[in-house]
Amino acid sequence: MIAYYWPVFNLQLKTERLVLRSPSDDELAALAGVAADGVHAPGECPYLVPWTEGTPRQRAVHVIQQHWRRRGEWTPESWALELGLFVEERPVGMVAMRAQDFRVRREVKTESWLGVEFQRRGLGTEARAALLHLAFAALGAESAVSEVFQDNAGSQGVSRRLGYRRDGVSRDMRDGRVVVSDRLRLDRKDWVSAERMSVTVTGVASCLALFGAAQIIDDAHMGAETEPDA
Repeated sequence: MIAYYWPVFNLQLKTERLVLRSPSDDELAALAGVAADGVHAPGECPYLVPWTEGTPRQRAVHVIQQHWRRRGEWTPESWALELGLFVEERPVGMVAMRAQDFRVRREVKTESWLGVEFQRRGLGTEARAALLHLAFAALGAESAVSEVFQDNAGSQGVSRRLGYRRDGVSRDMRDGRVVVSDRLRLDRKDWVSAERMSVTVTGVASCLALFGAAQIIDDAHMGAETEPDA
C-alpha cells in the first residue's frame, strides 16, 4: 500500500464535527469541486495569491495542482501538509500547515479555505484548533503563526478566539499596490495555558521523520522520563 511509503495517508485528526485527512485523488476532485463553487463572496480578495479569482474550473485545477505539488516537493526541511476537511464524509474545505527547518525552528504556519455554504458555522475555528493540536501536542512546535489581511474579519476572528497575539505587520505587493497583513503568533505557553477542544490524532508516529520532528519527540520523552518526582 502507498501508505507504507507515504505514511501521511494514515494521519487523521478528529474533532467533534470534523475529520481532517490526506485526501485520495477522488476526494481531492470532490474538494476541488467545493472550491469551484466558491470560497468567498464576490468582490472579496482574502488571499495574497489570487487563486480564487479565476473561473470555477481554474479554481478547481489550482486546488488539485497545489496539493500534488506540495506533496511532491516535501522534505523534512521544507514541508506543507494539506488535509481535506470532511463533515460526515462530505468535503467542505482544506487546511494546510507549513514549516521550514522545523527541527530547529519548531514553528508552523497555517492556512485554510472553506466552501461558502459551510462558513459561519465555527468549522474554521475547529479546523485550525485541530492543526494547532497536531503542531503543539504531537510534533512539539513552539509557535504557530498566521498572516491575515486586516480586512479579513473571518480569519482575524478565528485567530482571536484561539489566542493568537499581534506580532507586527507584513507588507506585500498585489496587483501593483501594497497590501498590509497582520502577523499573528500563538506561542506554546499560551496554547497550553488555555482550555482547548478535544482532538484525536492517529497515525502520527510513523510520520515524525517526515516532519523533521522525530528527535524533538524523542528528546521530549527522554526529558519526561528523567524528570524528578514532584
